[in-house]
Amino acid sequence: MPEADWKKFKKVRLKALERLSQRILDESRNICADKSLTAHERYGKLYDLIQERDKEMARAFDDFRRSTAVICLNIMVFYDLLTDQELAEFSPMVQNIVNI
Repeated sequence: MPEADWKKFKKVRLKALERLSQRILDESRNICADKSLTAHERYGKLYDLIQERDKEMARAFDDFRRSTAVICLNIMVFYDLLTDQELAEFSPMVQNIVNI
């Protein structure tokens, strides 16, 4: 990944991480507010959600290296964590690799 794209990646990565974190909090809030379930059922759904989202977060954000940045970008795109405008800021080479 070229240096200019790496610098952009570091910035959009933080935005994407914030978006995923907010999404998880919103999903958690919805589970906790679902009074059609018992407290124990809500706890079980919340536990399952956190485990699954933790795996997603790890896939997209834990391997923070320049050599894996394009893979991470692909995962972020798959999880719909980046805007079209953010993606358009990357070089045509990176955009082609990410299949934007």
